[in-house]
Amino acid sequence: MASSLTCTGVIWALLSFLCAATSCVGFFMPYWLWGSQLGKPVSFGTFRRCSYPVHDESRQMMVMVEECGRYASFQGIPSAEWRISTIVTGLGCGLLLLVALTALMGCCVSELISRTVGRVAGGIQFLGGLLIGAGCALYPMGWDSEEVRQTCGYISGQFDLGKCEIGWAYYCTGAGAATAMLLCTWLACFSGKKQKQYPY
Repeated sequence: MASSLTCTGVIWALLSFLCAATSCVGFFMPYWLWGSQLGKPVSFGTFRRCSYPVHDESRQMMVMVEECGRYASFQGIPSAEWRISTIVTGLGCGLLLLVALTALMGCCVSELISRTVGRVAGGIQFLGGLLIGAGCALYPMGWDSEEVRQTCGYISGQFDLGKCEIGWAYYCTGAGAATAMLLCTWLACFSGKKQKQYPY
């Protein structure tokens, strides 16, 4: 099969896919923030949560339901900062995934990725990484919401974890975005082969 990528371009395509997959998995998983409530582990993402309290009518007390899921509606997300973080991080992950899939197609399709297309793809990756970085930076601003304060011991606030810890998914999302911004953007500049000039 003919490829439109240079050797550097093949490395770029594979690394782009790994970065996009890492950021997307981290974004989707509800393990950005870890804490405990009523003696049970609780975790949060931007739009998902694991373990939540419900009132048990038969025992007349609060009990923890230990399952993961999305919030019932977009407005159900505990803070405006987390809603914005969900949007910008989702957009950034979508851009990284779009470029990664296009780059992988460039491994199999000739004349798909020229030097100019590679540079534009690198610019899109930079923008995607920037959006994800903005989402990760906004996330701590929502730590003062009531749901987080219940889990983190009522001592958490914006950029103050209280008794909670940052989870692995937050780091995955940020690491994928940083690698895409810093390394993939640079490799993209050398990814495409020089286009053949046809005498017409």
